[in-house]
Amino acid sequence: MIASDGSHAGSDHNRRARAFADALARACAQNGTERSLDKPLSNLFRDRAVKEQGLPAGELVHVLEVDPGAGWADVEGMIPYDALVDATLPHGVMPRVVPQLKSITVGGAVAGIGIEATSFRHGLVHETVVEMDVALPDGRIVTCTRDNEHAGLFAGMPNSYGTLGYATRLRIETMPVKDRVEVRHRRFADRREFFNALEAAYDDDIDFLDGVAFAADDLFMTTGRFVDTVERTSDYTLEDIYYQSLRTREKDYLTARDYIWRWDTDWFWCSKNLGAHQPVVRRLLGRERLGSRFYQRVMRWNSRWRLLEIAERLGGYRRESVIQDVDLPLATAPDFLELFIREIGILPVWVCPVRNRSGVSSPLFPAPADRYVNFGFWDTLRFRIGYPEGHFNRIVEDAVTDLGGIKSLYSSSFYPEREFHRIYGGDAFRELKETYDPQSALGELYEKCVRAR
Repeated sequence: MIASDGSHAGSDHNRRARAFADALARACAQNGTERSLDKPLSNLFRDRAVKEQGLPAGELVHVLEVDPGAGWADVEGMIPYDALVDATLPHGVMPRVVPQLKSITVGGAVAGIGIEATSFRHGLVHETVVEMDVALPDGRIVTCTRDNEHAGLFAGMPNSYGTLGYATRLRIETMPVKDRVEVRHRRFADRREFFNALEAAYDDDIDFLDGVAFAADDLFMTTGRFVDTVERTSDYTLEDIYYQSLRTREKDYLTARDYIWRWDTDWFWCSKNLGAHQPVVRRLLGRERLGSRFYQRVMRWNSRWRLLEIAERLGGYRRESVIQDVDLPLATAPDFLELFIREIGILPVWVCPVRNRSGVSSPLFPAPADRYVNFGFWDTLRFRIGYPEGHFNRIVEDAVTDLGGIKSLYSSSFYPEREFHRIYGGDAFRELKETYDPQSALGELYEKCVRAR
C-alpha cells in the first residue's frame, strides 16, 4: 500500500530505519556508554544527566500502512500519538489503546508503559502490538513477535526504556470507531463501592472506563460508549475544563477525537499549577498553548534553571515531586487509596482499570493480577521538615509492594538495587542483555531508572 503522505512506504522506511540503526551502532561503538534519543520533548519525569549525543529520532515518525479490515496499522517507532490518530480516524479506526498525552510516541509507550480508558478491555499498549522491528546496539534490526526466534525480546521490550534496543517499526492493533462518544459520570461516596462498580463495569457494553478520586468520599466512575449521532457535543479545548465536568454533568457527548484527547488540554489537572484553570489565563494562552506539549516545555525550562526551587529554599521550604503511576490488584486498591490519601494527600487521583489481556506478562513489568487498576498522581509536596530525599516516594513504593502491586518507571524511583531487580525481572533482564546487548552499550535498567544515569 501507499503511505498516508503518498510515498512508497517500504523503501523510504527502510532507508530511515537503516540510518537510525547505523547511528545507534556508531554511538555504541564510541565508548560503550548509554545513549538517549534526540527528541524535543520527553514524557519521562526523572532528572537525567545530559548525554553527549542524542540518537536521531526525528525521521522515524511516519504511518506506513493502515489496514482497517485486518485491524492493524504499521507505524514507525517515534511517531507521536496525535499524528497517528489523525491518520487512522479517517479510516474509521483508532489504536486499541491511545495514551492520554498527544506527544507520547508509540515506541515510547511500549518501552515504557502505555495505558488509557480502553485498557479495561485491551490491556496496556504493548499488549496491542503484533510485531516490531528493533534496532540493536550492534546495528542489526531484528523483527520480533510473540512466537518467533526473538520472542524473548518481544516480551522484554515493555518497561525496558531503551536498554535493549529501539523499536523502528511496530504493527499495532486498531479498533473501529464511531464519530461520537457518549460519556456518563457516576458519583460514589464510599471507596469500596466505587471499586466494586469498576470491577462490574469490565463486563458492561461500553468502550471506555476510568475514574477520578477528588477526595476519600468523592469518587467518580466514567464510562464511554461510541454512538453514531448526537444533537450537541461539548468542547473542552478552551473555556471549559474536562475534569471539572465530572462533578457537574451526569451525561456528556464529545467527538471521538476530543474524547481521545480530553485529558491533554489540561494535562489532566496539572495545568492549574500554571494558573491555566483561570478563564483569563486560558484566553491569553489560546487553544494552541493549552496542551501537554506547552506545559512540558515550561516544566523542562523550570527544571533546567530551577528558579522555583531556589526561591523555595530561600524561604526555608523544600519540595518533593510525587509524580507516579502505580498498579494495584482490585482486591487491594481500596486499601492503597486510603493509605495514599492519608500519607501523601495529593488529589485528584486518576483511576484506570486494566485487564491482563494477553495472560502473559512482560518479565520486566509483571501484571499484578488479571484485573487491576492504575492510580495516577502528579504533583509536589511542600514542607519545612528535613525529610530525606525521596521520603514520600518511598512511602508509595513500599505501599505498592506490600499490597501486591507494581510501579511504572517513567518518574523518579528510590528502590534499593536488590529490591528493584526482584520486582522488575532482574534475571530475565540479564539474560536479554547477554543476548542482545552483551557490552551493555545501552545501559542498565537500574542505572537509568533509579540512579537516573
